[in-house]
Amino acid sequence: MKIARLTSFVLATAAAAMLQAGAAQAAMKNQWIDYKQGNTVLSGYLVYDDAIQGKRPAVLMIHDRSGFSEGTIADAEMIAKLGYVVFAEDIFGKGIVPKTVPEMTETITIYNNDRPLMRARTLAGLDVLKAQPMVDPSKLAAVGYCFGGTVGIELIESGAPLLGFVSVHGSFRNFAPEAAKNIKGRVLILHGAEDPVAPMEELNAVISQFRAAKVDFEVNLYSGTAHAFTKPQNPSEVRADEEYKVAMTRFLKDLLAH
Repeated sequence: MKIARLTSFVLATAAAAMLQAGAAQAAMKNQWIDYKQGNTVLSGYLVYDDAIQGKRPAVLMIHDRSGFSEGTIADAEMIAKLGYVVFAEDIFGKGIVPKTVPEMTETITIYNNDRPLMRARTLAGLDVLKAQPMVDPSKLAAVGYCFGGTVGIELIESGAPLLGFVSVHGSFRNFAPEAAKNIKGRVLILHGAEDPVAPMEELNAVISQFRAAKVDFEVNLYSGTAHAFTKPQNPSEVRADEEYKVAMTRFLKDLLAH
């Protein structure tokens, strides 16, 4: 009889654990939000854990040159699972998802050559994030991948009220040197030491601007690692892909006190 009772207890406990796991999984909510910057219709991806009560910290995610690819959605959901409200904003415009590298290059060149437009697009997305009822507007950060690294620095150099920004294999061209003084929060740069898209000379130039402006920054440099290491092509990039997630998680937790 005692064995039967023990077996029943174990089964009941296992069933309860399965139900809890299912409930936790079902608690992740996501939706597409249409909004505008000027006359341009944009559409961003909001994702958060609905099981968390009350207002909470939030992260603005800035996509890479591929726009809303499967990787962008996966990265947004990964960050949301850390406990943050995440809004992956739209820089290119609703429905614009370049498919080939030439298309991607042509698309991002529009914004690289028009920094006021780049800033306006990213500020529009930040406004959407701040307007969400579950977001604590005093605890905001941003994460930018690749092209999103450029966009994110333009954002923080606008004086946007962010506690911090994370650049993941970003690029760092053509910033106004004096603009770094407008940065209010901390910066974490996670970068490949052998990145041909954003070589060390480019990284060193932006670091010099940060130092002159006394920006609170940190750089993690991954040896043997080229650009886009979040899609690893060798063992060094596999390591970098794992380690950047640890560094980003630590930084956001420390930054957002959560």
